[in-house]
Amino acid sequence: MNLSFDLGNITITEFGVGRDGGDGETFVLVPVDADVQAALLEMVNATGDALDELGDPSEYEPSEKYDAHEYILLPLQNDLASHFQLLHTADNLALSAEALAEPSEIFCYFVRMSDSSGRRLTAIRRSTQFKGVLKSRLIRLVTDAMKLVTESVFKLDRDFDLLVDQDTVHVLRPKALETIGKLQAAVLAAVPENVSVMQEQLPYVDFDSIRDYAIGHSRAARNLAALRSSGRAMNIDKAALIKMCAKTGVQLLEADGKITVEAAYIVGFLEVLDRRRYEVELVLDSPEPFRASSRQRI
Repeated sequence: MNLSFDLGNITITEFGVGRDGGDGETFVLVPVDADVQAALLEMVNATGDALDELGDPSEYEPSEKYDAHEYILLPLQNDLASHFQLLHTADNLALSAEALAEPSEIFCYFVRMSDSSGRRLTAIRRSTQFKGVLKSRLIRLVTDAMKLVTESVFKLDRDFDLLVDQDTVHVLRPKALETIGKLQAAVLAAVPENVSVMQEQLPYVDFDSIRDYAIGHSRAARNLAALRSSGRAMNIDKAALIKMCAKTGVQLLEADGKITVEAAYIVGFLEVLDRRRYEVELVLDSPEPFRASSRQRI
């Protein structure tokens, strides 16, 4: 893992939580002692080790299906990373020792570190362990007797879900990236802009029905976001597109030189553009169409 941060020269360590009390999400810092700071650094190092074990990363694509643990990258300047950029760059976050008083409102916890060069590293973890511990009964040894623990207990995890440096979000758990970053909402909100870009790339396609459908359907919205970020819709030949759609069961309508797509076939059409529908003919005269939930170019 290539971080833009020096873990050997840390000058500042801040711990905090993300809260959602119904009035919107807020991030609050919580004072912690040196022992907790050391434990948080161990978690950061464990996250780096886990990412290294996964091998070379790939860049995040909204339409891709990821494993529970997979090393993926999301550029911090990408619109989909805005939630993480906000936390990573925020100055003067409120400090409150009472931030843990309502654990049901906490959706994540984080650490922000600064190195001797002034660079910042932010590590984030969903707070599933925290909520799980609070719902259970715990006991501890006090003198010679076992007693119930009645106060709130915060349990740190072994590692973080993702690390953010000055350029990139390094992701260990893709699901956490989408949950904490509210990527589904961001992808849906970006549909009109993504369609506008696609319309320029494919002027012979009528995108009005696709836009109206994708605004309310996350799967189509994800395909549009992936197509825009990858540029795979550029230079597609109209005749070749029509031929591939016919081969893979996507019905098109054509009038006045423009292709239109009915709602039932919009996802399939976007999958063709995104190279997720293909045909194999290993048995003579028996072509077989398939859909790829995940793909990697050879």
